[in-house]
Amino acid sequence: MPLRLLTLLAGLSVLAAGCGGTTPADVVVADGEPPTATASPPPRADATTAEPAFGVLTELDEAWEQRDCIGIADLTAWAEKPLGGRACEGTRNGRPALHSDPVFFLPDEPGWFAALARKPSPAYFVFVFEDGRWRLGAGPIPARGEPVRPGGAGVTADPDLLTEAALVPQRHLTFLTDPAGVNGVRFAAGDPMRGLLAEILARPAQVRPDRLDIDVELVDGPPRAVALSADSVLVFDVVRLTYRQRPKAGRTALRHPLEGLSPEGTELVELASVLSATKGLTTVGTRRGVAD
Repeated sequence: MPLRLLTLLAGLSVLAAGCGGTTPADVVVADGEPPTATASPPPRADATTAEPAFGVLTELDEAWEQRDCIGIADLTAWAEKPLGGRACEGTRNGRPALHSDPVFFLPDEPGWFAALARKPSPAYFVFVFEDGRWRLGAGPIPARGEPVRPGGAGVTADPDLLTEAALVPQRHLTFLTDPAGVNGVRFAAGDPMRGLLAEILARPAQVRPDRLDIDVELVDGPPRAVALSADSVLVFDVVRLTYRQRPKAGRTALRHPLEGLSPEGTELVELASVLSATKGLTTVGTRRGVAD
């Protein structure tokens, strides 16, 4: 049959269908696109939601007991997901102690809150709301010195201090990448940040003749700060250290491999800090863990 006649017959079939005729069997009528579901905004934590959300730690303890790496990954987010996954898959151990006796830090921003668990030893935790449920985002971060206590009900910090608190992660990054202190970021003697900087500067010399580069960057996440008083704020953030160790020229093997790290390994440093209008920035809790 000539091509022109085939085209004409096809056109007549379409017209017949449009005029009430039967749709040919090989013509598929597509349904309309289903409406796109709108994601619900994350909830704001309050006294009634924080307590059951803290129960994620009990679920995690059960997952650790069963060496359920998939369950651990499902119950964690932010910094804890790579840390917990690495500990479970790589070493099959490292089960953290089950903390209890919490007090809560409830920010105005939705989607997260923090807790200080006082038993068996004081440690801070950050919980984040992700994919419809509360998950552990960071912790346990062992408290340094006297633990920080939540502010009273309805406490708010000075707006300028809250603006400065949002820049705390950047101040950590600047301090660790500016050993000369040109940008003016300072920490008091004995602060863990000073010890971390000293370690970063010393490590390349410790592995010579191997060559070592250390990159410092922030782990993605919104600023997480909660008011303690009108002139003080508790801030949580995470720093990533990426190590790249190589043999010196002419060698194929490392002389001084970094303990606990692969030649291209990553370590996360979880930080709890207090920003005070009078005392500046002080580290009140730290935790370090190998992520890969």
